[in-house]
Amino acid sequence: MDSLCRGVFAGNSRELSIRSCFPSLFQAEQTHRSVLLGLLLGAGQSPQPDSALIRQARAERWSQWSLRGGLETLPQALNTHLTSRGVSVLRGQPVCGLSLQAEGRWKVSLGDGSLEADHVISAVPASVLSRLLPAQAAPLARALSTIAAVSVAVVNLQYRGAHLPVQGFGHLVPSSEDPGVLGIVYDSVAFPEQDGSPPGLRVTVMLGGSWLQTLEARGTVLSQELFQQQAQQAAAAQLGLKGPPSHCLVHLHKNCIPQYTLGHWQKLEAATQFLASQRLPLTLAGASYKGVAVNDCIESGRQAAARVLGAEPNS
Repeated sequence: MDSLCRGVFAGNSRELSIRSCFPSLFQAEQTHRSVLLGLLLGAGQSPQPDSALIRQARAERWSQWSLRGGLETLPQALNTHLTSRGVSVLRGQPVCGLSLQAEGRWKVSLGDGSLEADHVISAVPASVLSRLLPAQAAPLARALSTIAAVSVAVVNLQYRGAHLPVQGFGHLVPSSEDPGVLGIVYDSVAFPEQDGSPPGLRVTVMLGGSWLQTLEARGTVLSQELFQQQAQQAAAAQLGLKGPPSHCLVHLHKNCIPQYTLGHWQKLEAATQFLASQRLPLTLAGASYKGVAVNDCIESGRQAAARVLGAEPNS
């Protein structure tokens, strides 16, 4: 579980909640008193959403997906879709606070103005939202403020004329072997059509865990050179890629992965009960609550919209 928790949540398996991080495993054990037996027999999962795309994915046995132009084209396409239908998308407008008006509407304070809304769907990190809420929502703010997040450095390396010693999606690294390297994704194996021309071997090294937390606590300068050196050393030691890469991209994503620590489900339950009891026109969505992956966030947004519209989540 150590490697799995590091690979998915960049976290410590001793601190994370299996119930919240891997609900299918938890449900399997609860139903059949055995994770393996539960997975084999099925854990009585609720009906899954259905669509033409989902049926295609099941029929073709997809294990992962990407987009031809990269995942950044997803928010770009969403922006185009929304603006073409008259939706206002405000950029460079930091939200400074939320306050409730006498008539029950929200006043959203922005960097250079404000707007009013009948309902707010928040997809920002829980800890960020906790600092925006008004005094009337102090119990909710306290619960959300305890949902922490960790940082991850992502290093993309490309090698000319190199070959991997193994085939697969990638590998995860237990903390006992390398506290800094979470895992390496073999991008050229997973999505060879994105190798470019001339083709080169692409891998992505993910750095984080206690190593990065220690550096942050010490106030160490987190330079691109530091992460590139660490990533190249990992690629050389674990995959035999000893030559210098032809291309390298380094991105440090600060506080990017929420941590579902022990008791996370109780925090969500308390938040849900408070919103219901106070009848606050606020819906929580995003990675801080029930899944950190892209698919989880898409589903979270879909369900949030359905709740606001009063529709069935699967409709």
